[in-house]
Amino acid sequence: MSIITNDNEKIILAINALKNVIDPEIGLNVVDLGLIYQVDFDEAGKKIYGSMTLTTQFCPMGESISSGVINAMEQSFPDFEIEVKVIFDPPWNSQLISDKGREFLNQ
Repeated sequence: MSIITNDNEKIILAINALKNVIDPEIGLNVVDLGLIYQVDFDEAGKKIYGSMTLTTQFCPMGESISSGVINAMEQSFPDFEIEVKVIFDPPWNSQLISDKGREFLNQ
């Protein structure tokens, strides 16, 4: 797992919240699946900026997954405005799956 952040303390809270967001087709959370790329905290502006990807550009559950990410962040950081962009560069690949995720998927 390699998530870029500018606040190492808050990222722990964010990761724990995002582990509750499950890809419904795979059954694995978005963190261990490697879908979360970046989470930045703007303390002064009370905003959180994130970038994530999906396993494919045509993922039928993409909107549901990205909404789940936003909802999880809003619940953990209610005083912040959340902005999450879905990007496909770099594209997702199975090397992004965490060791825990590989164990879950029997890989």
